[in-house]
Amino acid sequence: MNSSVGTQVRAGRRTGIRLVRRTAGAVAVATACLVLAPGVAAAAPTNPSDSQISAAQQAKDAAAQQVGVLAAGLASAQAQVDAANAAAAIALDTFQGKQAEHEAAQATAESAAAASRQADADLAAARAAIADFARTSYMHGSTNPGMQALMTAGDPAQMLERAALLDAAGDHRADVVASVTVAQEQAAAADVAAQDALTVAATLKQQAADALAAAEQVEAGARQQAVAFATQQSAVQAQLAAAQQTLLGLEGARAAATQYAQQQAAAQRAAAAAPQRVASAGPASVVAAGPTAGAGSSSAVETAISAAKRYVGTIYAWGGGSLSGPSVGWGVDEGVVGFDCSGLTRYAYAQAGISIARNSTQQYATLPKVSRAELQRGDLIFWALDTDRPSTIHHVAIYLGDGMILEAPQSNSVIRVTSMRWPGFIGAVRPSA
Repeated sequence: MNSSVGTQVRAGRRTGIRLVRRTAGAVAVATACLVLAPGVAAAAPTNPSDSQISAAQQAKDAAAQQVGVLAAGLASAQAQVDAANAAAAIALDTFQGKQAEHEAAQATAESAAAASRQADADLAAARAAIADFARTSYMHGSTNPGMQALMTAGDPAQMLERAALLDAAGDHRADVVASVTVAQEQAAAADVAAQDALTVAATLKQQAADALAAAEQVEAGARQQAVAFATQQSAVQAQLAAAQQTLLGLEGARAAATQYAQQQAAAQRAAAAAPQRVASAGPASVVAAGPTAGAGSSSAVETAISAAKRYVGTIYAWGGGSLSGPSVGWGVDEGVVGFDCSGLTRYAYAQAGISIARNSTQQYATLPKVSRAELQRGDLIFWALDTDRPSTIHHVAIYLGDGMILEAPQSNSVIRVTSMRWPGFIGAVRPSA
């Protein structure tokens, strides 16, 4: 477990182990004193009854059983947290993808609308020119410049030539109107199509946002359940440690009383045999100590890794991270300023002048793939719920080489350098390729 839940459980277990070791050590010391110093007079130790020891054993067994039950429940709850966290990461990834699609559709719609407005203006100008030409011809009659050109022709050949030019000019105006009309119709159609695409993109974005909200709610519920289990287990673990201490104390007292009785009997036998016995010193018993625990990458890759390493220790923020650095997270990390996994990788490579997608699914889909055997420093590593389905990718990290990675793990954690983990590994890509 990599959350505070696991920390609580481990702390409880360590406390219990330390109590057992301290109690057992105290009993061993007391017994050793009796063995090594039989001649020292001491009051007879109290010998607990069988019923006292039995009751202590039952209390300890009951607490241990309850700890086991809670441990199983906690493991199940933690598995639900992990699954919910992965599902929420996928939902966030999907939402980010749909948001990017919506932004692209919005830009296309705005461009199409501007083109449609310009086409409308061009058509209006062309129609106005035709209307002006017709109005001038009607109002001026034979004084129209075109008629004057014909009337002032020097000879019939010149008149025919000027008539042809005037006819061509009229045809040209008509062609311009027709061409502008087609362009306006095409622009209007493109505008309608872009608006339709924008509507679809907005719908998909909203659906993804709804799915993200649902995933956040499931994850929050799973976290609360896991914390509740951990709290219960911590309390029962303390009870178990106390029960173990009580039992070991009683068993130690029983052992000390038995040893005392044996030494008293031996002393009496020795006193009876004193006249015939020659005093001799025997070797002291030595208690053996238990075993003690023994104590060439491209400049772009190095630039990206250095940029990411600057933020080691920075808090994880779900949905956080921009091209310029940490940003405010969403959902469970609303108000938290930091990076999520794909936000960190995108930022890092942006500092090296390499543009990659915002979400991990698209990063995997759009960048050059490399096999596990070909991994190099700076490659991006991906994990998925189903390693046969890239759509289930939920995490990405930067490979540092020598089995180490740099990652923004999950909520309530910080950016870190850690060992590579292979379960769930689906593949890798090389942004610098």
